Amino acid sequence: MSNRKAVRLISWSPTVHSHEIDTERHNHDFLGANHGRNARRVGIAIGLSFFIMIAEIVAGQILGSMALLADGMHMATHVGAFAIAAAAYSFARKYRTHPRFTFGTGKLGDLAAFGSAVVLAFMAVLIAWESAGRFSSPDPVRYDEAIIIAVIGLAANIVTAILLQGEGSGHHHHHGAEGHHHDHNHRAAFLHVVADALTSVLAIAGLAAAKYAGWIWMDPAMGIVGAVIIGRWSIQLMRDSGAVLLDAAVGPALPAAIRERVETEVDRVADIHVWRVGPGHTAAILSLVSADPKKPGEYKARLSDLGELCHVTVEVREAA
Repeated sequence: MSNRKAVRLISWSPTVHSHEIDTERHNHDFLGANHGRNARRVGIAIGLSFFIMIAEIVAGQILGSMALLADGMHMATHVGAFAIAAAAYSFARKYRTHPRFTFGTGKLGDLAAFGSAVVLAFMAVLIAWESAGRFSSPDPVRYDEAIIIAVIGLAANIVTAILLQGEGSGHHHHHGAEGHHHDHNHRAAFLHVVADALTSVLAIAGLAAAKYAGWIWMDPAMGIVGAVIIGRWSIQLMRDSGAVLLDAAVGPALPAAIRERVETEVDRVADIHVWRVGPGHTAAILSLVSADPKKPGEYKARLSDLGELCHVTVEVREAA
Protein backbone atom coordinates (compact mmCIF):
# COMPACT_ATOMS: atom_id res chain seq x y z
CA MET A 1 0.00 0.00 0.00
CA SER A 2 1.39 3.43 -0.94
CA ASN A 3 2.72 5.64 1.86
CA ARG A 4 2.19 8.84 -0.12
CA LYS A 5 -0.12 11.41 1.41
CA ALA A 6 -3.27 12.21 -0.48
CA VAL A 7 -3.59 15.79 -1.62
CA ARG A 8 -6.62 17.85 -2.46
CA LEU A 9 -6.51 20.77 -4.85
CA ILE A 10 -7.87 23.88 -3.17
CA SER A 11 -10.30 26.00 -5.12
CA TRP A 12 -11.54 29.34 -3.97
CA SER A 13 -14.65 31.52 -4.22
CA PRO A 14 -17.04 30.12 -6.85
CA THR A 15 -18.14 33.66 -7.68
CA VAL A 16 -15.52 35.80 -9.40
CA HIS A 17 -16.36 39.44 -9.99
CA SER A 18 -15.09 41.41 -12.96
CA HIS A 19 -13.08 43.82 -10.79
CA GLU A 20 -11.28 40.81 -9.27
CA ILE A 21 -10.36 39.56 -12.74
CA ASP A 22 -9.03 43.00 -13.69
CA THR A 23 -6.92 43.04 -10.53
CA GLU A 24 -5.39 39.65 -11.38
CA ARG A 25 -4.57 40.51 -15.01
CA HIS A 26 -0.84 40.46 -15.69
CA ASN A 27 1.14 43.08 -17.57
CA HIS A 28 3.20 41.21 -20.17
CA ASP A 29 5.52 44.10 -21.00
CA PHE A 30 8.80 42.33 -20.20
CA LEU A 31 11.24 44.64 -21.98
CA GLY A 32 14.47 45.60 -20.26
CA ALA A 33 14.70 48.78 -18.20
CA ASN A 34 17.21 50.24 -20.69
CA HIS A 35 15.39 49.04 -23.83
CA GLY A 36 14.80 52.53 -25.24
CA ARG A 37 18.30 53.78 -24.43
CA ASN A 38 19.98 50.73 -25.97
CA ALA A 39 17.79 50.97 -29.08
CA ARG A 40 18.81 54.61 -29.59
CA ARG A 41 22.50 53.81 -29.16
CA VAL A 42 22.32 50.98 -31.68
CA GLY A 43 20.59 53.36 -34.11
CA ILE A 44 23.44 55.87 -33.77
CA ALA A 45 25.96 53.04 -34.22
CA ILE A 46 24.25 52.08 -37.49
CA GLY A 47 24.60 55.65 -38.79
CA LEU A 48 28.26 55.90 -37.76
CA SER A 49 29.20 52.50 -39.20
CA PHE A 50 27.30 53.19 -42.43
CA PHE A 51 29.11 56.52 -42.88
CA ILE A 52 32.52 54.88 -42.35
CA MET A 53 31.59 52.03 -44.70
CA ILE A 54 30.64 54.42 -47.53
CA ALA A 55 33.71 56.60 -46.94
CA GLU A 56 36.08 53.61 -47.09
CA ILE A 57 34.47 52.13 -50.20
CA VAL A 58 34.50 55.47 -52.05
CA ALA A 59 38.09 56.21 -50.97
CA GLY A 60 39.14 52.71 -52.00
CA GLN A 61 37.68 53.21 -55.47
CA ILE A 62 39.31 56.62 -55.90
CA LEU A 63 42.71 55.58 -54.51
CA GLY A 64 42.64 52.09 -56.00
CA SER A 65 43.17 50.57 -52.55
CA MET A 66 41.93 47.02 -52.09
CA ALA A 67 42.65 47.31 -48.35
CA LEU A 68 40.22 50.21 -48.04
CA LEU A 69 37.62 48.40 -50.14
CA ALA A 70 37.97 45.22 -48.10
CA ASP A 71 37.63 47.09 -44.80
CA GLY A 72 34.61 48.95 -46.13
CA MET A 73 32.91 45.71 -47.13
CA HIS A 74 33.81 44.22 -43.75
CA MET A 75 32.16 47.22 -42.07
CA ALA A 76 28.99 46.27 -43.96
CA THR A 77 28.73 43.13 -41.80
CA HIS A 78 28.56 45.36 -38.72
CA VAL A 79 25.87 47.51 -40.30
CA GLY A 80 23.90 44.32 -40.94
CA ALA A 81 24.39 43.09 -37.36
CA PHE A 82 23.32 46.45 -35.94
CA ALA A 83 20.29 46.47 -38.25
CA ILE A 84 19.21 43.09 -36.86
CA ALA A 85 19.57 44.41 -33.31
CA ALA A 86 17.63 47.59 -34.15
CA ALA A 87 14.84 45.60 -35.82
CA ALA A 88 14.57 43.38 -32.74
CA TYR A 89 14.28 46.41 -30.45
CA SER A 90 11.61 47.97 -32.68
CA PHE A 91 9.53 44.80 -33.06
CA ALA A 92 9.75 43.97 -29.36
CA ARG A 93 8.48 47.42 -28.37
CA LYS A 94 5.73 47.50 -31.00
CA TYR A 95 4.27 44.12 -30.03
CA ARG A 96 5.20 44.05 -26.33
CA THR A 97 1.54 43.79 -25.21
CA HIS A 98 0.15 41.89 -28.22
CA PRO A 99 -2.04 39.00 -27.02
CA ARG A 100 -0.41 36.59 -29.46
CA PHE A 101 2.83 36.73 -27.45
CA THR A 102 1.65 35.11 -24.25
CA PHE A 103 4.79 36.04 -22.30
CA GLY A 104 5.53 39.27 -24.14
CA THR A 105 8.37 39.98 -26.55
CA GLY A 106 11.21 40.21 -24.03
CA LYS A 107 13.03 37.24 -25.59
CA LEU A 108 13.21 38.74 -29.06
CA GLY A 109 16.51 40.36 -28.16
CA ASP A 110 17.88 36.95 -27.21
CA LEU A 111 16.80 35.59 -30.60
CA ALA A 112 18.61 38.45 -32.36
CA ALA A 113 21.64 37.90 -30.12
CA PHE A 114 21.76 34.21 -31.01
CA GLY A 115 21.69 35.09 -34.71
CA SER A 116 24.47 37.65 -34.24
CA ALA A 117 26.52 35.07 -32.33
CA VAL A 118 26.23 32.69 -35.29
CA VAL A 119 27.48 35.46 -37.61
CA LEU A 120 30.40 36.12 -35.23
CA ALA A 121 31.30 32.43 -35.22
CA PHE A 122 31.19 32.38 -39.04
CA MET A 123 33.50 35.41 -39.13
CA ALA A 124 35.92 33.63 -36.78
CA VAL A 125 36.02 30.61 -39.07
CA LEU A 126 36.67 32.79 -42.15
CA ILE A 127 39.46 34.70 -40.38
CA ALA A 128 41.09 31.43 -39.26
CA TRP A 129 40.79 29.92 -42.75
CA GLU A 130 42.30 32.96 -44.48
CA SER A 131 45.08 33.24 -41.89
CA ALA A 132 45.99 29.55 -42.17
CA GLY A 133 46.25 29.87 -45.95
CA ARG A 134 48.68 32.77 -45.67
CA PHE A 135 51.16 30.71 -43.67
CA SER A 136 51.89 28.57 -46.74
CA SER A 137 51.42 31.22 -49.43
CA PRO A 138 51.70 34.74 -48.01
CA ASP A 139 50.35 37.54 -50.20
CA PRO A 140 52.41 40.69 -50.77
CA VAL A 141 51.36 43.34 -48.25
CA ARG A 142 51.53 47.14 -48.59
CA TYR A 143 52.40 47.62 -44.94
CA ASP A 144 52.14 51.41 -44.63
CA GLU A 145 48.70 51.55 -46.20
CA ALA A 146 47.47 48.48 -44.32
CA ILE A 147 48.58 49.90 -40.96
CA ILE A 148 46.83 53.22 -41.68
CA ILE A 149 43.60 51.39 -42.55
CA ALA A 150 43.84 49.28 -39.40
CA VAL A 151 44.34 52.41 -37.27
CA ILE A 152 41.32 54.11 -38.90
CA GLY A 153 39.21 51.01 -38.28
CA LEU A 154 40.37 50.81 -34.67
CA ALA A 155 39.51 54.47 -34.05
CA ALA A 156 36.03 53.99 -35.51
CA ASN A 157 35.45 50.90 -33.39
CA ILE A 158 36.62 52.64 -30.21
CA VAL A 159 34.10 55.45 -30.78
CA THR A 160 31.31 52.94 -31.44
CA ALA A 161 32.30 50.81 -28.43
CA ILE A 162 32.19 53.85 -26.14
CA LEU A 163 28.74 54.64 -27.54
CA LEU A 164 27.47 51.11 -26.90
CA GLN A 165 29.26 50.55 -23.59
CA GLY A 166 26.79 49.89 -20.80
CA GLU A 167 25.23 47.33 -18.48
CA GLY A 168 25.59 43.79 -19.78
CA SER A 169 27.68 44.78 -22.79
CA GLY A 170 30.82 42.91 -21.76
CA HIS A 171 31.85 39.45 -22.91
CA HIS A 172 31.96 38.05 -19.37
CA HIS A 173 30.33 34.80 -18.39
CA HIS A 174 26.80 35.20 -17.05
CA HIS A 175 25.48 32.03 -15.54
CA GLY A 176 22.26 31.59 -13.64
CA ALA A 177 20.69 34.43 -11.72
CA GLU A 178 23.68 36.68 -12.33
CA GLY A 179 22.85 36.92 -16.04
CA HIS A 180 19.09 37.41 -16.23
CA HIS A 181 19.32 41.23 -16.06
CA HIS A 182 21.51 41.51 -19.15
CA ASP A 183 20.30 42.61 -22.57
CA HIS A 184 21.86 39.99 -24.83
CA ASN A 185 20.83 41.90 -27.97
CA HIS A 186 22.83 44.94 -26.85
CA ARG A 187 25.66 42.67 -25.75
CA ALA A 188 25.78 41.06 -29.22
CA ALA A 189 26.04 44.45 -30.94
CA PHE A 190 28.82 45.45 -28.56
CA LEU A 191 30.69 42.18 -29.17
CA HIS A 192 30.68 42.79 -32.93
CA VAL A 193 32.46 46.09 -32.32
CA VAL A 194 34.90 44.65 -29.77
CA ALA A 195 35.70 41.74 -32.09
CA ASP A 196 36.52 44.12 -34.92
CA ALA A 197 38.59 46.33 -32.61
CA LEU A 198 40.50 43.25 -31.48
CA THR A 199 41.27 42.23 -35.06
CA SER A 200 42.49 45.79 -35.75
CA VAL A 201 44.83 45.74 -32.72
CA LEU A 202 46.20 42.32 -33.66
CA ALA A 203 46.54 43.39 -37.29
CA ILE A 204 48.55 46.47 -36.30
CA ALA A 205 50.82 44.33 -34.11
CA GLY A 206 51.29 41.69 -36.80
CA LEU A 207 51.89 44.20 -39.60
CA ALA A 208 54.37 46.19 -37.52
CA ALA A 209 56.30 43.02 -36.63
CA ALA A 210 56.38 41.96 -40.27
CA LYS A 211 57.50 45.38 -41.52
CA TYR A 212 60.13 46.26 -38.93
CA ALA A 213 61.37 42.83 -37.77
CA GLY A 214 60.76 40.81 -40.91
CA TRP A 215 58.44 38.41 -39.08
CA ILE A 216 56.04 37.83 -41.94
CA TRP A 217 54.43 34.94 -40.07
CA MET A 218 53.20 37.32 -37.34
CA ASP A 219 50.40 38.75 -39.51
CA PRO A 220 48.58 35.43 -40.07
CA ALA A 221 49.47 34.31 -36.53
CA MET A 222 47.63 37.32 -35.10
CA GLY A 223 44.70 36.42 -37.33
CA ILE A 224 44.57 32.94 -35.78
CA VAL A 225 44.70 34.40 -32.26
CA GLY A 226 41.88 36.80 -33.06
CA ALA A 227 39.77 34.03 -34.59
CA VAL A 228 40.13 31.86 -31.48
CA ILE A 229 39.13 34.69 -29.13
CA ILE A 230 36.17 35.77 -31.27
CA GLY A 231 35.08 32.14 -31.58
CA ARG A 232 35.05 31.73 -27.80
CA TRP A 233 33.03 34.92 -27.35
CA SER A 234 30.50 33.83 -29.94
CA ILE A 235 30.06 30.38 -28.37
CA GLN A 236 29.49 31.93 -24.93
CA LEU A 237 26.92 34.34 -26.38
CA MET A 238 25.17 31.43 -28.11
CA ARG A 239 25.04 29.53 -24.82
CA ASP A 240 23.67 32.47 -22.84
CA SER A 241 21.06 33.57 -25.36
CA GLY A 242 20.18 29.98 -26.29
CA ALA A 243 19.55 29.13 -22.64
CA VAL A 244 16.99 31.94 -22.44
CA LEU A 245 15.31 30.85 -25.68
CA LEU A 246 14.99 27.29 -24.33
CA ASP A 247 13.54 28.48 -20.99
CA ALA A 248 16.51 27.15 -19.04
CA ALA A 249 16.15 27.56 -15.29
CA VAL A 250 17.87 30.57 -13.78
CA GLY A 251 20.67 30.01 -11.27
CA PRO A 252 19.96 28.57 -7.82
CA ALA A 253 19.91 31.91 -5.96
CA LEU A 254 16.43 33.07 -6.99
CA PRO A 255 14.61 29.72 -6.50
CA ALA A 256 16.29 29.45 -3.09
CA ALA A 257 15.07 32.94 -2.18
CA ILE A 258 11.54 31.99 -3.23
CA ARG A 259 11.59 28.83 -1.11
CA GLU A 260 12.95 30.76 1.87
CA ARG A 261 10.06 33.23 1.73
CA VAL A 262 7.26 30.78 0.99
CA GLU A 263 8.04 27.69 3.04
CA THR A 264 6.96 27.42 6.68
CA GLU A 265 6.32 24.55 9.06
CA VAL A 266 3.02 23.85 7.29
CA ASP A 267 3.81 25.08 3.75
CA ARG A 268 6.17 23.18 1.46
CA VAL A 269 7.16 23.76 -2.18
CA ALA A 270 6.42 20.57 -4.14
CA ASP A 271 7.46 21.92 -7.53
CA ILE A 272 9.02 25.16 -8.76
CA HIS A 273 9.89 26.58 -12.18
CA VAL A 274 11.74 29.89 -12.56
CA TRP A 275 12.83 31.21 -15.96
CA ARG A 276 13.69 34.45 -17.72
CA VAL A 277 11.08 36.16 -19.93
CA GLY A 278 13.04 39.33 -20.66
CA PRO A 279 16.02 41.39 -19.46
CA GLY A 280 15.53 41.84 -15.72
CA HIS A 281 12.24 39.93 -15.77
CA THR A 282 11.64 36.38 -14.52
CA ALA A 283 8.51 34.27 -14.21
CA ALA A 284 7.77 31.56 -11.65
CA ILE A 285 5.28 28.73 -11.24
CA LEU A 286 4.95 27.27 -7.75
CA SER A 287 3.11 24.18 -6.59
CA LEU A 288 2.63 24.20 -2.81
CA VAL A 289 1.44 21.49 -0.44
CA SER A 290 0.11 22.84 2.86
CA ALA A 291 -1.46 21.50 6.03
CA ASP A 292 -3.08 24.92 6.46
CA PRO A 293 -3.60 26.23 2.92
CA LYS A 294 -4.09 29.90 2.24
CA LYS A 295 -5.16 31.81 -0.84
CA PRO A 296 -2.51 32.04 -3.60
CA GLY A 297 -2.42 35.80 -3.18
CA GLU A 298 -1.06 35.45 0.34
CA TYR A 299 1.86 33.38 -0.91
CA LYS A 300 2.50 35.88 -3.71
CA ALA A 301 2.63 38.68 -1.14
CA ARG A 302 5.57 36.93 0.53
CA LEU A 303 7.52 37.36 -2.72
CA SER A 304 6.76 41.05 -3.19
CA ASP A 305 10.32 42.13 -2.33
CA LEU A 306 11.78 40.08 -5.20
CA GLY A 307 11.58 42.79 -7.84
CA GLU A 308 12.76 40.63 -10.74
CA LEU A 309 9.69 38.38 -10.39
CA CYS A 310 7.17 39.85 -12.81
CA HIS A 311 4.79 36.91 -13.37
CA VAL A 312 4.02 34.43 -10.57
CA THR A 313 1.51 31.57 -10.70
CA VAL A 314 0.76 29.68 -7.47
CA GLU A 315 -1.04 26.35 -7.12
CA VAL A 316 -2.00 25.35 -3.57
CA ARG A 317 -2.84 21.78 -2.57
CA GLU A 318 -4.04 20.66 0.82
CA ALA A 319 -2.21 17.76 2.42
CA ALA A 320 -4.70 15.17 3.65
